Amino acid sequence: LGDPEWLPHPVRWFGALTSQGERVARRWCCSPVSELIAGAAVTAAIVCSGAVIGSPKDELWQALLGWSALATRSLLNEARAVVRAIEAGDIGLARQRLARIVGRDTELLDEPEIARATIETLAESACDGIVAPLFWLALGGARAGLAYKAINTLDSMIGHPEPPYRYFGLAAARLDDAASFIPARLTALAIAAAALVTRRNARDALLVWHRDGGRHASPNAGQSESAMAGTLGVRLGGINTYGGQMHASPLLNAEARLPNVADIQRAISHVAVVSALAFGAALLFTAVRGRR
Repeated sequence: LGDPEWLPHPVRWFGALTSQGERVARRWCCSPVSELIAGAAVTAAIVCSGAVIGSPKDELWQALLGWSALATRSLLNEARAVVRAIEAGDIGLARQRLARIVGRDTELLDEPEIARATIETLAESACDGIVAPLFWLALGGARAGLAYKAINTLDSMIGHPEPPYRYFGLAAARLDDAASFIPARLTALAIAAAALVTRRNARDALLVWHRDGGRHASPNAGQSESAMAGTLGVRLGGINTYGGQMHASPLLNAEARLPNVADIQRAISHVAVVSALAFGAALLFTAVRGRR
């Protein structure tokens, strides 16, 4: 159903709570240890708020929260908007549309770099916005699904290794690593399975995932991206710029070619299949569990 911007969304609530919690907690931060404790307290409070929001057993409330935890349609629509801008020859607009779904600086990106960024985001968000929420929804209902979305929001906002979040965001980053560990690997498997469905290269998805999936400093970041690089036959990773600062990420499928706009379209259709497979698996899991 997507994520209408006019509709209140739990992720926006978690974002606002994180910003407010950081402002309050920073008043007591005077050392790395105090930053670590303050950041852990903010993280715990917001994750608990997600679990509390998802606790009522009303079926309609549970369904609405489950809907809000999933991002398939919005993710695919945003990626399609980037494709349309490139196809219209409007690179400036493509950069603007891309900036809605990535954290890196987009102002100077050329077409291959726009394609790379879009595909990397599709692959990463296939985990964070689709498979991982479904995993936690299937295990624990809306309470677990909303707690995961709170963790993921915290990680995106404060879970950075650079100052000023090196210590303040450490608890959020490690909690996200743990919560996404199994879903990240399930997403890579789902990408390979989707390649079988779409008659693309499932073998290379598995091979590149096995070879390059652990090259990131994060235990999870390279899993789905490496599988996507393999199935599309493109090179992902490289130099990204955040706030004017350059950061190098490992090359995935380094011997392959650079991606183009056609590869974005293929990645979009691939993530749609991943979403369908993951949803089917979640339904099967809950049906089997319900019979026990």
